[in-house]
Formats: sequence, C-alpha cells, structure tokens
Amino acid sequence: MRGAAMAEEGDGSVGRRRMPRSPRLDAWSTGQPNTAAALIRRALRGDIVALRLKPGAPLVEKEIAELYGVSRTPVREAMLRLADEGLVDIFPQSGTFVSRIPVRSLPEAIIIRKSLEETTARLAAERASGSQIAGLRAVMERQRERAAADDRDGFHQADEAFHAGVADAAGHPGIWTLVQQVKLQVDRYRRLTLPEDGRLPRVIAEHDAILAGIEAHDPDRAAARMGAHLGALLGEIGDIQGHNPDYFIDAARPVGF
Repeated sequence: MRGAAMAEEGDGSVGRRRMPRSPRLDAWSTGQPNTAAALIRRALRGDIVALRLKPGAPLVEKEIAELYGVSRTPVREAMLRLADEGLVDIFPQSGTFVSRIPVRSLPEAIIIRKSLEETTARLAAERASGSQIAGLRAVMERQRERAAADDRDGFHQADEAFHAGVADAAGHPGIWTLVQQVKLQVDRYRRLTLPEDGRLPRVIAEHDAILAGIEAHDPDRAAARMGAHLGALLGEIGDIQGHNPDYFIDAARPVGF
C-alpha cells in the first residue's frame, strides 16, 4: 500500500512481512527525528483512517522501525501522537493497537461538522467566483471518474477536495482545517459506508445538489443541501455498526480541536 506501514493480508497488522522501502524514506537518513516521527505518523494515520490498518490490529514498534529504517524513538513519538488523536490505544503490558471506532462519539462529531459546513456552503453561495465554481465542477468530474473505476480511495480523496473547495469558495479555508480535526473517527465510519449498493452515486448526486445551490448563488439552498448530505450519516450509524461489529466500541472519546 501506498507509502505507509503495510498491513499483512488477513489481520491488518504491521510489519509481518518485509516490504520495499518507499523512495521517499531515503531522505530520512539526514533528517531530524521529529521529521521522521511526523512522516511515520502521517503514513500510519492515513492507513488507519482509510481502514487499510483495521480497528484492533496490533502495531509493533520494532517492526515499524525496521520497515522505515529508523530507530524506535520516532516510531514511539508517532504512536503517542496517534494516541492523542484517538487512533491508537497503548496498553503498557499488552501492546499498541489500532483503536476501534468510538460509536458514541460519532453523532457529536457529525453535528459539529454539519454546522460548520452548512456555514461554508452558505458563504460559498454568496461569494464563489466563476473560477472557484469551475474548480468544484472539475472535482465532481474526478469523483465521477473514480466512482466509475470503483476506486474508493480516489473517490474519498475527491470527496475531501470538494468539501475543501467549498470552504475555499466561502473565503474561510481555515474552517476546513477545523473540520478535519473533528472528523477523524467519522472518516473511518464513512469508509465503511462506501461499499454499500448505490452509495457512490448517491454521494455524487448530493454533491451536485450542493454545487447547484452555490452556482445559483442561493445560500439557503446550498446550506440545506449540505446539511442533508452530512446529516444523513447520523441515521446510518446503527446499521454500519451492525454489519461491522468488531470495528466499533460502545464508548465515547472527546471531540475537540
């Protein structure tokens, strides 16, 4: 998998087989430990959020350090940061594991995101330039292409680009930064919704409706469509948890910035 600690087929664990080093890791030999820690954290974080590393999977410091050709110190630092984000659970006597998705935290995170993005959609409808609208259209075309190719990673990346583009058109790209901090656990949950029949076309249709409101410079319409798009996630939590019980834990983690 792309540029991160790879999961062994079947159990989602890291480092059970020796993987080729990514070319970018060659630059780490002259970098500072903090730089290595940041890159390892980003790589593991991406794999955890994308569910390439599955909830409950073990993470072994020694094996990750060998995989990336670094000492265990930056790996340990990366793990601590991931634990702060609620993506890793560290048990001193048992080991380190990818955290399960805290189901009771999801509604709060979704509500916060929905509120913030209704605002960006409203402001985008008031302020978006022609070039910004064209950029959003281009993102939608990319998302359609990824859906047609059944490329869920690419689809998710285009989804992120669409929402970031709405915040940019609103004139407040920093709001998207806040949203990203809130929605880590929601992103893992959302990844589990993508294989559902009809899910990808439905997301595209909802994005099209948001964009139509922005393009029409209709703030109420754009905000309402964004709210409906994000609010729908609230009603699906129980079903997705029921289909993937081992991925969730019936607990809450603080949602914060």
